[in-house]
Amino acid sequence: MTQTIFIKLPSFDISGQVALVTGASSGIGEHFAQVLAAAGAKVAIAARRADRLAELARAIEAGGGECLPVACDVTDRPSIVAAVAAVEARLGKLSILVNNAGVVVSKPLFEHTEEDWDYVVDTNLKGAWMMAREFAHHLVALKRPGRIINISSILASRTIGRVPAYCAAKAGLSHLTGVLAIELARYGILVNALAPGYIETDFNRAFFQTDSGKSLINRIPLKRIGQAPDLAGALLFLASPASAYVTGATISVDGGHGVAAI
Repeated sequence: MTQTIFIKLPSFDISGQVALVTGASSGIGEHFAQVLAAAGAKVAIAARRADRLAELARAIEAGGGECLPVACDVTDRPSIVAAVAAVEARLGKLSILVNNAGVVVSKPLFEHTEEDWDYVVDTNLKGAWMMAREFAHHLVALKRPGRIINISSILASRTIGRVPAYCAAKAGLSHLTGVLAIELARYGILVNALAPGYIETDFNRAFFQTDSGKSLINRIPLKRIGQAPDLAGALLFLASPASAYVTGATISVDGGHGVAAI
């Protein structure tokens, strides 16, 4: 006789939730917005130039989703405040922030300028902090829970040459995630980080076809470069009720690269 076991499975349902994705004009930010929309969330897509978001918004809406392009510079507090207010007014109760906006400058150490450093750290670390703070302040004032998902990197824990500011900023973002998780837990706001490994994009595709790029791929235990869809499961987990007891965590999606010997 077959025994029937009744167990309540975790819910990954984010239907009707309102999510704000920064840095959504290209790359993995664009993909994150599409994933959240496909899962039923209403999605606000933010970048410095809203006109670059129009094509993505049309694609999401053509697929039956609801999408709002929003101009937002994460290094400018008034811009952040205006963006959060616009999302709440147009889409409804904001509940998910994907803190994805980021830039990189790749140069030998002695060619890096102070301006290069400030550009990268101000966007990737200070911008993420200001965005998270405003989002959290907005939710606390309205007595609503929420989720903050900071997009970190394998380079928060490993290092390579030519990108000192990026490595430092992502390492800082990982620690910031923990601090925010501690302070915001009392308000029902969960804060976690997603740390991608090497993900193929238009920016790096040519490099991974070179001998150096192929050598790097060979050091990844799964022996392949990551693709944007590889990040979708972890993103949805952190955005959904399934992660209700997870805060202050960093989930690596890197094909095992982070634990492999250099």
